[in-house]
Amino acid sequence: MLDSIVRTLTWMLSLCTPRPRGRHRLGTQPPLRITPTPPPPLRFTELLDGNASHLVRPYVLDPTEHRRQRERRRAAHLATFGIDTGPKRIHGVRVPAATR
Repeated sequence: MLDSIVRTLTWMLSLCTPRPRGRHRLGTQPPLRITPTPPPPLRFTELLDGNASHLVRPYVLDPTEHRRQRERRRAAHLATFGIDTGPKRIHGVRVPAATR
């Protein structure tokens, strides 16, 4: 099967590519040699223990982190419109609404 594929591809390429002319033309093409490669070595030879891994999804947020993330996303969205919803306190000092 592989030999017929190689022959078909060689024939198709000979139709598509120009034949060399002149003094430096290639005589006869050497036969195509295909050497079989050995299969890759096995990487995992031992079974994985399902009890050793934790069933915790680290990307699940608790409600306070979810609220903070929602506030950050809302502030970033409003910033694209030029609305600044920055922090209410900077270094422990309350910031007036006009400067936020």
